[in-house]
Amino acid sequence: MFDYKYNNFYEVLTKHAIESPSQTAYFIDNKKIDFYRLKMKVDTFARFLEFVGVKKGDKVALVVANSLEFVIALLASTKLGAVAVPINTFLKEDEIAYILNDCEAKILVSSSKFAKNTQNLIEKSKIEKIIWEGERISLDENNISFKEILSNLESHEIIHHKPKIDDLALIIYTSGTTGKPKGAMISYKNIFANIYGISKLMKITPKDRFIVYLPMFHSFTLTVTVLMPLFFGSGVVIIRSIMPFSNIIKQTLLKRVTIFTGVPDVYNALSKAKLPWYFHFFNKVKFYVSGAAALSEDTLKRFKKRFKKGKLLEGYGLSEASPVVSVNLPHKQKPLSVGPAIPGVEVKIVDEDMVELPRGEVGEIIVKGDNVMMGYLNRPEATSETIINGWLKTGDLGKMDEEGFIYIVDRKKDLIISKGINIYPREIEEVLINYPSIKNAAVIGVKDEKGVEVPVAYLELEEGESIDELKVRKYLKENLANFKIPKSIYVVEELPKNATGKVLKRVLREMIKKEKS
Repeated sequence: MFDYKYNNFYEVLTKHAIESPSQTAYFIDNKKIDFYRLKMKVDTFARFLEFVGVKKGDKVALVVANSLEFVIALLASTKLGAVAVPINTFLKEDEIAYILNDCEAKILVSSSKFAKNTQNLIEKSKIEKIIWEGERISLDENNISFKEILSNLESHEIIHHKPKIDDLALIIYTSGTTGKPKGAMISYKNIFANIYGISKLMKITPKDRFIVYLPMFHSFTLTVTVLMPLFFGSGVVIIRSIMPFSNIIKQTLLKRVTIFTGVPDVYNALSKAKLPWYFHFFNKVKFYVSGAAALSEDTLKRFKKRFKKGKLLEGYGLSEASPVVSVNLPHKQKPLSVGPAIPGVEVKIVDEDMVELPRGEVGEIIVKGDNVMMGYLNRPEATSETIINGWLKTGDLGKMDEEGFIYIVDRKKDLIISKGINIYPREIEEVLINYPSIKNAAVIGVKDEKGVEVPVAYLELEEGESIDELKVRKYLKENLANFKIPKSIYVVEELPKNATGKVLKRVLREMIKKEKS
């Protein structure tokens, strides 16, 4: 596959601290930190973790907002050979407790802004100590200030158990769209394979600057905008919150960001936003990368028309693949495609028996490469069902053209089978999103009074807009076969979404169940 230069993240950090110590690693608020000082802070925090008994293989959980502390905690944990477990900061107390118990975390690092959901977790898990990022009034031997750790301890470079490339580095918990979330075990090699593959398509140098405003706990953000820039010695602009969005635009210009990552909602908003006249003149972004959910064709067209300097590259991935599988090429993009597989990754479209299908036919997407996870933590059966002979079953339905470009059709579990006919919700959603006034759409399958599964649509409208359902149905009939037209259409104030803007269809299904009961 690749000739890997590093065994772990700490080796990468050390290289930059020695070879380019004054190079800015991170910008946050009005401050910045170079690689030399970053390494000092990582060494100091790692020293504290050693003092409290953290050793190779122990789990250090992070419920931390976008911050320098997130990066320090992750790098310090992995320096010791411990395993970092970034957790979705939108989860509630019992949901976080489940993950802590599942991975048997020893230490929790939490932002004080999430104290409502984290302060009681010592009683609900095997957590021994909570380290608080941000202001925290109640401190004791089990509740410790991150700031005080960095100011009171000396840095310490000794590594007792140097992590190897095939060692477990991270556990990324899946969003749990069905049942409880599962922990995808990600090795250093998994991450490095992803970084090498992406860099073969996008030439990245220390002169590049990334911006991170999406939650750092998410696998897409973590690999592409936290660990990849570290690998190349590029600077990262950390934004604490996505709101106000105008601040993201401002920082993109002021900090001369060259690589901008986002989700469809962000690019949809940008394609319609009233930007200052000087934005396009001073904008240095060369790549806009989109992930986590599908981009609509309408958004692609509008964005391309407004942003002529940079390339909008839609990609595809999943946590179990560390996470990037494919991305459109800078020199060749195809609308509605997520591009070909990145170098080092193989992709096939297969039927139910894992037999490869001819080009153009729809089947399940399977993935093979050094980026495929080690397996699910504590779930050997789920692992053996998901990884077969090295091939990762994604659960996504797609097709591939003659040039290897991949087109996502839908999630396998979202497929609607009505009277033996396959209906792909995404196809209906694409048509709906192109209708004036409709901002977003989600289609799910629901059994009617005869027990036949039929499509049902939920619509989120543009602010201040309304629609006439009869006109919408007429429009749908002009663009879709009759069996694809939703039996019911509901307008909601906002579609339920996860942290990266992906619509949570399980929530919609629960809403339907409640209405019927």
